[in-house]
Amino acid sequence: MTPRTTPSSGSDSKKTVEKPAVEKAQEQAAEKTSVAKKATAKTANAAEKAADAMRKGTTKKATAAKTDAAKKAAAKKTPAKKVPAKKTAAKEAPAKKATAKKAVAKKAVAKKAGAKTTAAKSTTTSKSTAGKKASAKRIPAQKTAPKKIPAQKAVPVELPAAPADVAVSPALDAADRDRLLTGTHHAPHSVLGAHPVPGGVAFRAFRPYALSVTVVVDSLRAELHDDGEGFFSGLLPLLEVPAGYQFLVGYEGSVQETEDAYRFLPALGELDLHLIGEGRHEELWKALGAEPMTHQGVTGTRFTVWAPNARGVSLAGTFNFWDGTGYPMRSLGGTGVWELFVPGIGEGELYKFEITRPDGSKTLRADPLARRTEAPPHTSSIVYASQHEWGDAQWLERRGSVPTHEAPLSVYEVHLASWRPGLTYRQLAEQLPAYVKDLGFTHVELMPVAEHPFGGSWGYQVTGFYAPTARLGTPDDFKYLVDSLHQAGIGVLMDWVPAHFPRDDWALAEFDGRPLYEHEDPLRSAHPDWGTLEFDFGRREVRNFLVANAIYWCEEFHIDGLRVDAVASMLYLDYSREPGQWVPNEHGGRENLDAVAFLQEMNATVYRRVPGVVTIAEESTAWDGVTRPTHVAGPGGFGGLGFGLKWNMGWMHDSLEYMAKEPVHRKYHHNEMTFSMVYAYSENYVLPISHDEVVHGKRSLVSKMPGDWWQQRANHRAYLGFMWAHPGKQLLFMGQEFAQGAEWSEAHGPDWWLLDPAYGAEPDHRGVRDLVRDLNTVYRHTPALWQRDADPAGFQWVVGDAADDNVLAFLRYDAEGAPLLAVSNLSPVVRHEYRLGVPDDVPAWHEALNTDAARYGGGDVTNPDPVKPEPQGWHGRAASIRLTLPPLATVWLRPA
Repeated sequence: MTPRTTPSSGSDSKKTVEKPAVEKAQEQAAEKTSVAKKATAKTANAAEKAADAMRKGTTKKATAAKTDAAKKAAAKKTPAKKVPAKKTAAKEAPAKKATAKKAVAKKAVAKKAGAKTTAAKSTTTSKSTAGKKASAKRIPAQKTAPKKIPAQKAVPVELPAAPADVAVSPALDAADRDRLLTGTHHAPHSVLGAHPVPGGVAFRAFRPYALSVTVVVDSLRAELHDDGEGFFSGLLPLLEVPAGYQFLVGYEGSVQETEDAYRFLPALGELDLHLIGEGRHEELWKALGAEPMTHQGVTGTRFTVWAPNARGVSLAGTFNFWDGTGYPMRSLGGTGVWELFVPGIGEGELYKFEITRPDGSKTLRADPLARRTEAPPHTSSIVYASQHEWGDAQWLERRGSVPTHEAPLSVYEVHLASWRPGLTYRQLAEQLPAYVKDLGFTHVELMPVAEHPFGGSWGYQVTGFYAPTARLGTPDDFKYLVDSLHQAGIGVLMDWVPAHFPRDDWALAEFDGRPLYEHEDPLRSAHPDWGTLEFDFGRREVRNFLVANAIYWCEEFHIDGLRVDAVASMLYLDYSREPGQWVPNEHGGRENLDAVAFLQEMNATVYRRVPGVVTIAEESTAWDGVTRPTHVAGPGGFGGLGFGLKWNMGWMHDSLEYMAKEPVHRKYHHNEMTFSMVYAYSENYVLPISHDEVVHGKRSLVSKMPGDWWQQRANHRAYLGFMWAHPGKQLLFMGQEFAQGAEWSEAHGPDWWLLDPAYGAEPDHRGVRDLVRDLNTVYRHTPALWQRDADPAGFQWVVGDAADDNVLAFLRYDAEGAPLLAVSNLSPVVRHEYRLGVPDDVPAWHEALNTDAARYGGGDVTNPDPVKPEPQGWHGRAASIRLTLPPLATVWLRPA
């Protein structure tokens, strides 16, 4: 056999043939086999054309093209060495005779190498066969060769009869080597892997720290030449690139058998790239990130990342000891997307992207579209493939049967990590659905579950927008929790945070060395309140990242609604900014037109793709049309933002301000309880008593109330009764359902010990929780309280101006006209025989709920018997009733 030596990178010297030990065999072989080759360094283009022809099966045409190209190049360049005519003539000898001569040389080489006679004979036989069948695609090798052999014992491969002009060394040139070593190569697949060249197929590998690399094509194997710095190359006598091959990579003490990652075509389609470039890929998570798959018949994982400013991107992870040098990714056109399919890598592998910035420095970044992450403080992304089988088909089928604003919606807001500290998603699934169902809430709202590095942010500073936090389990574990809630008949809303992101240097901030996800204008890139960065809503790829993210949670995790955080901070260019710190829009206004367009696109897309979901805006200003359809323009010329519901922050602030006053002063603030009805139908509202109202020195809900402990609890109960009867949906944060006295802390969660029967004041807290259960029960069975929340005809004041009495009374109507009368007495005195005007077509009223009932911890001042109207006009109505109003209480009455 005739092993090859390969010149160093960039060399123009010819490939040489090493002399065997037996001189006579060498002379005979040299005289008859015609192995002289001319330099073909400048025939690359013609060689590639020939390669294309060879791949199509036109072997003769390909050979002719290569020969012709080589001759043309030779005519322009003086050969380094002339081939004697005698040897050229020898090439034309019959194939059988030449093969016989080569067999003699083969035996001599094998003898020197210490090869066994049987191996030499087998190899000679295969070489003879190759000589007789010159058109074969590959040279058959020893069929009984073991599948795996140490690299240093690999059997060298001899060239068959070949054209006169064949390639010089297939080693990389200096420029490609340098770009690969510095992590700045945009097209590593064009030089690494297997490529047709004159004389065969060149194999090139880049394996830093490897001692040897052997290529295996079926049973044929050959050790590649070590070109230094982790580069290996070799030329195999194949007529076309094999459909599959493996590398045996030798390291100190081990040999690894692996597919070559650089033999695969791109695993991302043209349509995906087109949609990404347009910013319209609604399933972006299926195109970017880590996707386990079978590609070209091989299992592995496709890695893709958007980094348009990068000079190069490599893949680093547990599979390459976090050194991305040997795993460069290729750039796919002008989309800014980089891709690499890595065979043999599957679920559970940790990875990051090693990005070479425009200035040449490197940064190691987590995957922006990672669907699973390490638990903080660790920051790696994890290859993930879901195995969860959903069991909530019935829930999904019926959830969109009634529009949300016409359906009952009472929400229990939960911070999962602290609701029951220490529980995982699956453990929560055993407790949370049962608890929420028992209390009668229709939905839970989860504070942000997307991955975030700092627990003290409560999830509102997101780094992993596509990954549920690993603190509580895997993504499938979170799906299990959602599934369990659905099967218990409970909807799942989730806080979603597209307004900003933190500056962590392993996450999104200047992801590829320049502003990418954040706005490039410093005046618009940083959030002045939170020390975070704001998304560039005007960049189509960033908008696509966020719109697809909203869809992702709804489709992949069956989330029933997204409560969008901090919408006001997105809508205004001057939000928390002083004059000179912001630039007006193109019309001279303060509106962030990019953010408006993004929110409209997000809402329209989510509602189109996922029927039955609802989007909810936390918007604290009077922006016009938050819940108006996007195609309907308002007075300001803007189309609606397209949300389904909006948090009524004005109602929350006004009503809590009123309740915090001593009853003797409340008459001076009566309008704070009535003003909400002036604008109640301008949007579709949620009435929120959220986590924001029970932290940072604001005190818990019951602790906001004036008076002694009895009065505080009475005020608390009366307020909840007023809230549940007021037009709009309800939201209550955990712990407030049993009148927790302390503020919420993410470190320890609700004070569940208050419900321990061994605690002396346990009945006080249990009574409030029993009230919440009954509020929800009556609410769900009384359409008047929710069916016409968005219809002014569903509400009528009975008395809204009884400020001196601290009394509020109003009627709610369902779609059929059936009423409910709600009366709140927010003074600490009993009001006997209190007259209220009522409809004259109701023969009698009875109490449906009284927050002063003894079982709730009240004084049990009730109206136990039906109350019949009297024909005495009152409050502008023909009939009236006389009620006993308990102190600091709300009473609901329905037709008897």
